[in-house]
Amino acid sequence: MKTNSFSGLLLIATILLASCSDSNNVKMHTTVHKDGWCDREISYSTIMNQAQRDSMMKGEGAPLAYPIPQCLNQEAFMGTHTEMDGDTVTTTFSRSFRTPEEMCQQTPLKLNGARLQSKATLDKRFRWFYTEYTFQETFTCVGDTFKLAATDYAGKDVVSYWFTGQPNLVQGKSGAEASEMLSQMEPKITKWLNDNLFKTCFDFIVNHYDSIANPPVSRERFIALQDSMAKKMLEGHDDILEVKPTEAFRDFFHSDAYAMFFDEETPCGKKMNDELASRMNILWFSVPYTLSMPGTIVDAGTGTIRGDVIYYPLTGERLIPQDYVISATSRVTHIWAYILTLFVILLALGSTFFIWRKSKGKKD
Repeated sequence: MKTNSFSGLLLIATILLASCSDSNNVKMHTTVHKDGWCDREISYSTIMNQAQRDSMMKGEGAPLAYPIPQCLNQEAFMGTHTEMDGDTVTTTFSRSFRTPEEMCQQTPLKLNGARLQSKATLDKRFRWFYTEYTFQETFTCVGDTFKLAATDYAGKDVVSYWFTGQPNLVQGKSGAEASEMLSQMEPKITKWLNDNLFKTCFDFIVNHYDSIANPPVSRERFIALQDSMAKKMLEGHDDILEVKPTEAFRDFFHSDAYAMFFDEETPCGKKMNDELASRMNILWFSVPYTLSMPGTIVDAGTGTIRGDVIYYPLTGERLIPQDYVISATSRVTHIWAYILTLFVILLALGSTFFIWRKSKGKKD
């Protein structure tokens, strides 16, 4: 099967790798307890027919919904539970940890086959009437997967806003003004991605140049033509995914010598697919993160509070410009402190009244 565009290459790469593009079926929940222990659950759902469900139940070990998303690190868990609701099968992995630091040593998520790195802390402060708990988990930036930095194409704040929504650069602007600002940002980010995908392909070809049977130019000449080639390839296209690379290289070099790199049936084509997909998987990665804290939530950070649960969008895009921080603060009220304080106040008032009465009686 041959492909005619970069979008075709990426589509095939996604299907073959079955990587975190399936993460939209994955959800992660963290529960922080007053004593510092943390529980972490991660679940995923899939559609399975009757035969598949029967086979799952007859298999050895705990039944698991299939296929298992490759973005899950199964070794991070100890408990497993699977439920069936018609054709929908949901598996939940769980594990308890003594500290947030221990929990992060067993991060359950993987991106491009590597464990997603994070660090977490829990700060506990006693305030007499309440104890304040502040939990923070920081996921490590993965932007270095892209060889060209986004900040070389747009300002740091623009890049951060585009991928994370912070700082809010459109705050206070009208819809028209916000639209105008976004229309100025998008071409810069698109060019950044275009250039990165082109460079991925270009560098791959350079590194495998000896595999080309009859190259029309030498490796040195090929490298020297990089800028001209990129300009010609993107001519008439706003997005590199619209480009038909085999035709573009044929037109530029008047040769089909490079077609092998854009045919997924060839070893080089498959490897290039993997290279491209490793970049795009970051943009497709999305795992809703929910958090439960002890007591009443007073600050959800960048999250959204719904009932007693905080929701955070954990996406690959948010990991591109910088580390992604999830933080929340809650308070556990000390009823005993209010009772004791009231008792002390009443005792003080009673003592004052008793002394006053006694003093008044002596005068009389």
